[in-house]
This record gives sequence, C-alpha cells and structure tokens, in this order.
Amino acid sequence: MKMPEPDTGIVGRREEIIAALRKIVPPGPFGGGVIVDKDSLRAYECDGLSAYRQIPLVVVLPETTDQVSKILKYCNEESVKVVARGAGTSLSGGALPLADAVMVGLGKFNKILDIDYENRCVVTEPGVTNLSISDAVHNHNFYYAPDPSSQIACSIGGNIAENSGGVHCLKYGLTTNNVLGVEMVLINGEVVRFGGKHLDSDGYDLLGVITGSEGLLGIVTEVTVRILRKPPSARTMLIGFDCIEAASDCVADIIGAGIIPGGMEMMDKPAIHATEEFVHVGYPMNAEALLIVELDGPEEEVDYLIERVQEIAKKCGADYFKVSESESERIKFWAGRKAAFPAVGRISPDYYCMDGTIPRARLPEVLRRTSEMSEHYGLRVANVFHAGDGNLHPLILYDANIPGELEKVEEFGAEILKLCVEVGGVLTGEHGVGVEKRDLMGTMFTETDMKQQQRVKCAFDPDSLLNPGKVFPTLHRCAELGRIHVHDGQTRFPDIPRF
Repeated sequence: MKMPEPDTGIVGRREEIIAALRKIVPPGPFGGGVIVDKDSLRAYECDGLSAYRQIPLVVVLPETTDQVSKILKYCNEESVKVVARGAGTSLSGGALPLADAVMVGLGKFNKILDIDYENRCVVTEPGVTNLSISDAVHNHNFYYAPDPSSQIACSIGGNIAENSGGVHCLKYGLTTNNVLGVEMVLINGEVVRFGGKHLDSDGYDLLGVITGSEGLLGIVTEVTVRILRKPPSARTMLIGFDCIEAASDCVADIIGAGIIPGGMEMMDKPAIHATEEFVHVGYPMNAEALLIVELDGPEEEVDYLIERVQEIAKKCGADYFKVSESESERIKFWAGRKAAFPAVGRISPDYYCMDGTIPRARLPEVLRRTSEMSEHYGLRVANVFHAGDGNLHPLILYDANIPGELEKVEEFGAEILKLCVEVGGVLTGEHGVGVEKRDLMGTMFTETDMKQQQRVKCAFDPDSLLNPGKVFPTLHRCAELGRIHVHDGQTRFPDIPRF
C-alpha cells in the first residue's frame, strides 16, 4: 500500500477546524494566527528537502505554550493529525506537511527568556535561531557550541528535533550534549518539563529520548541550553592534499595521535572550486582535497598542536598549509565551509544533500566507492563533510527538469546510505530520517528493533497523530501492534507530489 490518501472526513471538516483554531489563536496586530489561503500556505509546503511538496490543510501560528496546549488537545480530541515546523531548514523532509494535518508553526516563539551566566545556560523559546544564542552572549565571552551550517536561519527547536551538529561538534558535541532541559506539550495538551538548569536529572533519560525525535513525541515550547566560555585562543589551518585518500588518512592519524580539534572538515575539489568562486576566502584551487582544522585552548597549547598537526599532515603527503593569523581570517576560513551548500547550488540547477555517518577509518574506501557510483549513475558529486566524526554530506548534482533524473538521484543516494551502514555506520548524522531515509530503516534495524522504537512513540502519542508518515516505513498500531503499511517499498515516496 501507498501512504494513505488524505482523510476525506478531516479535509471535509476544514472550515470547522479553522474556526476552532481561530478561537484558540485569534488574529493579532500584525496579521492572522491561522493561515488558510492557498498562496500563503505554499510557504509551508516543504522543508529544505524541496523535492517533495504538499500544501498543508491549515497552518496555525501560536505565541504561547497555553495556545499550543489547547491546539494539541483539540486535535487529539478530534483525531486531527499535527505536524510541527520550525524554520523549515530540515534536509530530510521531517517537516513535510500533510494534506489532512494541522501544521503548527513555531516562528513566533522567538524570544530569549533568560541568560544565566552563573549557571552557564540560556533559556529560550524554540523559534530563536541557533546563531542568535551565541550573539546574545557574545559580549560576555560566551557562545553556544553546536553550529550547523544553517545556523543563521535554523531554529533551536528544530535543532532539538533533528539533534543537529555542526563544524564544532567533534570536540563539543551535538545538540543532545548541549541541551539541559525542555518544556514540551504532549498530544493530549499536557505540559511537561524534562531537565532544567541543573547538569543532570534523575530517573530515565527522557531528555535524550526527546532530542532527535523528529516531532513524533510532542512539541517543544521552551529550551534550556548550555553555553561555554570562548577558548583563550583559536586558530584554523587549511591543509591541501593532492589526493582525497591522503586527506582521509590524515584525519585518522590526527585523532589517533590523541589530538581532538575544535573542528575538522573536509572538502573535495569540486566543492573547493565552487566555494572559492563564491566566497573568495583563499582556498587552494589545485588541491584535490582540503582539510580545515581548528585548534583551540591556551595559546601555548594551540601553537604546539599546530606544529603537531603539520608534522602529521606532511607525513600523509600534504603540500599546502595556511594558518589563520587573526580572528577575522579564522572566521573567513570557516565562512567558506559554511557557504559550501549554496556555493554548490551555483554550479548545478539542483543538488541533493545526503547525510550518513561512518567510522573514520573507512573514509578512503567510502569516498572511492562513492566516486565509482558517481560514474555508474552519470551524476557528479561534491563532497563536503565533518571529517572528524565521519559525518558525510555528499552533494549529488542534477537537473530536476530532466525526466527521470530525480529518481536516479534518489537511487544513487540510497546506495550511498546503504554503503554507510555496510561499513559499520548509520543512516544519519544530524539531518534525521524524515521521509528521505524512512524506507531505508530496514537496512539498519530489524523489525523487532523498529517495534521497540515505536513502543516509545506509543507511550507519548498512542493514536499516532504527531508527524505521521515520518521515520518508520511500517507503522504499527499501538493497541495491538498490527501493521499499517504506509509505503509499499516499490518506489520511493510515490505518494508525495513532485515539482
């Protein structure tokens, strides 16, 4: 079976649902709290994985936890599905709307509520952007460590949904390592809290369960995150290689030497060229692979580690070195890496960003086999990834206007992800499963594994009203664990409209 067709009963009750939502979220001074016209709804029809689109039934924009509670309580009582949405920068289709579901947009939850330097934490609403947290504490020499490339736009609530990482996650951890507490609304409208300003909580690690749950368990309305002191010194190195295998070996050797950089990223030649032509930061255009390595800590330690890394890189065959000499130059080096995705968009009409994680030692093999796949499918690939923790982001270049090319890209992307699992890795590092990897879950998990995961969802959402159709290729009823097939596996997402 395909994903179920929209519930005609719910769609037929659209006006009734809109009227109920307007009673909960009335129009404000700057516009309505409920969006209903088709043109305005198009702004919500997809997330960053824009190959699949669907107009939502209706969008509601609450401003308070109480409003979110009443919305979910109403939807639960009326058996109406709900999809939560942050900034829409997700790259796995996790925020893809449904034609018979209410979309809850959290863009109006945009305030930082408390900055507590003594306890080194910030309490914020989920719609605040990732970068805004660091900006808010910058003058006191603090920052928030997880820094996705989309940090200027992505919301902290979305970061929790996907367990986002960033270029500095190697040393300082993913979102899950930097979130101390959340306030969350359950599907029945109950408001619960997990964690807080304290460093750890007793009992089950429910905060760990919620982080990375992709909107399947509840809607987060408040977040407490850890902030860190800026290191006394931080310098970034550009290291060029004449082959990508040598750069991959260098990554393993640096970690093997007991050196944990603040960040360690790699780009291959297509990505280097696209980025340099876009941002002009001084990347070596003749290099086949570029490592960007940041070392931080006391100045004497940083100077020593720079020498150590240079020695290791030379043994691996590096032929280009450049070390930042100022804070502005360090920021410039990273600006290129963080602009890699839009830069690649300048050299291809479309690109499909993959996300998988592998053991560092298998980097050379995986990159070689990906190159072989690229030739087989006749599609170019630009590689940009978090080399330090093995989180790959191959960018498959294509043209959606060519009939059949998107389907070929999907097949190619699926093969890359299967390869990640084959070598001992996982399907996702930070983008989540969403719909993109939903039908590949069986390559990593057994049926028993997935039933156990779904029992957790059942504990929070017994009627499967929150973000249905995501993550699980086969959904089991909570009451009897009978199967409801949401996709027949013959083709990827045949039920989701395309461009």
